[in-house]
Amino acid sequence: MNTPNKLTMLRVILIPFFVVFLLGNFGTWSKWVALAIFIVASLTDMLDGYLARRDNLVTNFGKFMDPLADKLLVCSAMICLVDMSRIPSWIVIIIIGREFVISGFRLIASDNGVVIAANYWGKCKTVCQMFMIIVLIANLGGGFVVVEQILIYASLILTVISLITYLWQNRSVLSMQE
Repeated sequence: MNTPNKLTMLRVILIPFFVVFLLGNFGTWSKWVALAIFIVASLTDMLDGYLARRDNLVTNFGKFMDPLADKLLVCSAMICLVDMSRIPSWIVIIIIGREFVISGFRLIASDNGVVIAANYWGKCKTVCQMFMIIVLIANLGGGFVVVEQILIYASLILTVISLITYLWQNRSVLSMQE
């Protein structure tokens, strides 16, 4: 397994630790540990992609697992944030619904021998969601409440745009099923 793929797997391994510290009652320091874990996990996403492209280590495993690891990290965080009353559940349902649709779409493509990598809008959506999660976990209050709301709705809008774009750009995969 190459280094980018190891970083992807590290991101998956960090998720349970992140959730335990975010939802655990270990004191006020617990959220900061969770935030640090989330930031490290998010940075592995940028680093694994950079290394894979720089060193020509792009693999089908990476094309499949990298977006899946992102989905697991981001969805776990958002579910925790719903539990903490930091983000409305209806927004998280739409965001997670998009992830299920895209995962199903990738499965159909894979069954037809097609591997579909993340597109520009999907990457923008992921980055926006990660910043949103960081700000929501930090829960700094004051003027940051406006920033939180902007990031929540920007994430929602980018989620919908990325879904529509993804399906449109890969609509030929659906015609393979007819």
